[in-house]
Amino acid sequence: MSGIVVVGDVGLDVVARHEGPIPHGGDIRAKVHFTSGGAGANTALWLRAEDTETTLVARIGDDSGGRMVKSELEAAGVRCEFAVDPEEPTFCVVVLVDGAGERSMLADRAANAKFSPEDVTEAALAGASHLHLSGYVLLYPSSRPAALASLAAAKKAGLTTSVDPQAATLITDPAAFLDDVRGVDLLMPNTSELVALTGSSDPEAAKELLDYVGEVVVTAGLDGASWVDASGTITSVPAQPAECVDSTGAGDAFDAGVLAAWLRGESTVEVLRAGTRLGAQAVAKVGPQP
Repeated sequence: MSGIVVVGDVGLDVVARHEGPIPHGGDIRAKVHFTSGGAGANTALWLRAEDTETTLVARIGDDSGGRMVKSELEAAGVRCEFAVDPEEPTFCVVVLVDGAGERSMLADRAANAKFSPEDVTEAALAGASHLHLSGYVLLYPSSRPAALASLAAAKKAGLTTSVDPQAATLITDPAAFLDDVRGVDLLMPNTSELVALTGSSDPEAAKELLDYVGEVVVTAGLDGASWVDASGTITSVPAQPAECVDSTGAGDAFDAGVLAAWLRGESTVEVLRAGTRLGAQAVAKVGPQP
């Protein structure tokens, strides 16, 4: 297996863990952590944790936050092919995590919103065998042309491709989204995204997506994960036990485990187990990265 190129967001996460409901106009105690984040960066770092050569393609601001996340990624062995925006700051997310480990996000896409087709270069794809696209890039109108350009460039270069839809609430036009990902080798929705695309949470519904993509892997949190191959055969595994401290980035970690094992040619069951293993590791700690 050659390297994987990840196209997606990179930025800063401010994670606030709170107990009980947040009172409108009031105060509540919380434990606050600062960490690098962004779906693309998360997946890239989990891939490196699996000893996979990884390049991250993204756009950052010309600021201390951008320089910090780039330095941390490079120190972890991720090759960074970043465009630097001279005007917009680096992407930042405020993550509110409740006592059950469930998260809500307040995102300022900033420089990521200006990610452009010119940011996806031939040099970024050099030496890679696969390109993984974060759906956030595809689902925002301003960065959608860059997402489509990355998929087209990967196809032209002979790379296999995968897409994680990332956000069910942003899939306002399922038909348009499916048209955008037509020809992708692997679609990687969670259950909510599967509902947004098909109207059903049953993995059987993923068979409908095979008219557009080669195969589908669905992650269902505590209910495990399922793989639907090109023939419509479904393989499922249970979730791996874990105490959920913070669910932020669990799907990104799952993606990394699946992609690393899939591209190594492992069996479908082992591919799914690799994904659920990293997903369990992710929820057991604060922050989205290994």
